[in-house]
Amino acid sequence: MPRTAAPPLISPPGDRRRTSASVVLRSVLEHGPVARSTIARLTGLSPASVTDYCARFTRLGLIREARAPHRAGGVGRPHVPVDVDDSRFVVGGVHVAVPYTTVALLDLRGRVLVRRELKHRDTGPRAVLERAAAALTALLDAVPGSRPLGVGVAVGGWVDRDSGTVVEHPLLGWREVPVRELLGAGTGLPVHVDGHARALVNGERLFGRARAGHSLLHLFVGNVVDAAFATGDEVHHGPRSQAGTIAHLPVPGGTERCDCGRTGCLQAELGERTLVRRARAAGVVDGGDPMDVLAAAGAGDPVAAELLRERARLTGRAAGLLLDVLNPESVVVTEVGVLYREDCLAALREAVGPGRAEVVAPTSFGDRVLAVAGGSVVLDVLYRDPLNASPRLI
Repeated sequence: MPRTAAPPLISPPGDRRRTSASVVLRSVLEHGPVARSTIARLTGLSPASVTDYCARFTRLGLIREARAPHRAGGVGRPHVPVDVDDSRFVVGGVHVAVPYTTVALLDLRGRVLVRRELKHRDTGPRAVLERAAAALTALLDAVPGSRPLGVGVAVGGWVDRDSGTVVEHPLLGWREVPVRELLGAGTGLPVHVDGHARALVNGERLFGRARAGHSLLHLFVGNVVDAAFATGDEVHHGPRSQAGTIAHLPVPGGTERCDCGRTGCLQAELGERTLVRRARAAGVVDGGDPMDVLAAAGAGDPVAAELLRERARLTGRAAGLLLDVLNPESVVVTEVGVLYREDCLAALREAVGPGRAEVVAPTSFGDRVLAVAGGSVVLDVLYRDPLNASPRLI
């Protein structure tokens, strides 16, 4: 890794509470450029406290004064606004999917600066993580002067955030994989790990359209199907981070045989392997890439289009069930058809049911979603408790 690496982010395991420092930095992120007096009004903190936090963030290099001061009414002292300093630090993002790993660098606003996709030659955890570490090094070399704060890793399956371990990922064959330890050794940087649905809830709440909401459900439909739920700015993890495991929810009328031995599990019905297999059987595609199904539909193939719409309908029924149980303010869905096709989004919303369709939306991040997932893991650490997360930067 480059010698310009910043001191690492350190976060107390299991402590997810927001701090006053977090409230101030989040206000700068959401409203910047913004005057300190406005931050005090928005947060309810005293002007003196806001000024102190902003001074500390400026010394850390997390925020900077905007160039053009604002003079209220043209008289008195000008209000010099502050904004997130997105010129100094970067974070690494790693998303491990079944067919490939996405590696990226993001700035402090969650914007993807550069990314690469690494198709798996070997899905063994050591091979995957060693390639990811090497790719991160190469990306940092491609962004001169960048100072990495840390690396976030988003993975499907059962991920224990506090220990940084993938407990079980059946599709990859991973069990009890110490991701934090392995990737940390390969990069020399602090590593934070979480499930990809939970990572994307944090991404939406930090950088997406759901920033102003009070409760949010995220439904991820890829090869892995899982969900995450946040309320009051807290993502629910459950004991050893097992919350959101919906892969084996039964689908009425389902016909697909699941690896667990049952028929009609949600992941078996919705997974991308099933979509592609059905497309091959219909003569739509030859390979195993769901993007080929999307391309065929875009080229006018009615069978491909209907396969995607049917998958969106089933995703909508799953979202409707979760809406019934959790009653969130908004629902975000990451699914390839819904992301790229209006007819699939319409089919999803129709299946969710009348009166609720307006609360359901596709991911805010478009084709950058997997890169943002990885980066959001570590950016959540920073924005949740910025002073304790980076004590050696002070």
